[in-house]
Amino acid sequence: MIKALFPGTFDPIHYGHVDIAKRASRLFDELIVAVYDKPLKSLYFSPAQRISLVKKAVAGNPKIQVTGYSGLTVNYAHKIGAKVIVRGLRVFSDFEYEFRMALANHRLSPDIEIVSLITSEGHTFLSSTTVCEIASLGGDVSSMVPPYVHDALKQRFSNIDEQDVQTSLRD
Repeated sequence: MIKALFPGTFDPIHYGHVDIAKRASRLFDELIVAVYDKPLKSLYFSPAQRISLVKKAVAGNPKIQVTGYSGLTVNYAHKIGAKVIVRGLRVFSDFEYEFRMALANHRLSPDIEIVSLITSEGHTFLSSTTVCEIASLGGDVSSMVPPYVHDALKQRFSNIDEQDVQTSLRD
């Protein structure tokens, strides 16, 4: 039985993430979608909120479980008995970053394999950052995220003053 780990911040989860999770669940016996709690970037949603949204996004797939984690991803993979870390690739710049991360993770833990799945064509433009930028400016992200994520984004940005939004799409 091969257990795989799909780690990320999922801030918020979008259809690209959901696609990778579903496809990975067809390749492995068990997939753990692990929501990282303290990345080195600003977050829009708390770990508990992100875990809740991810659980809703993958509900109904008995091969996928969702959990939170902290610390090194390879250490968490060992803790849960995962032999594979799944990552998604959208564009060429993702490859460079993921390649470096895969090499670093292999150096730290050579017994864990990294499997990168190329995103479906319709999701190549999606990133959580893009989704949040559009949502923060009142744009419609309903085609990018599940309905409950769309609602959570509207709620999150409904109380933010125009001066508080830090985004690059405005320029």
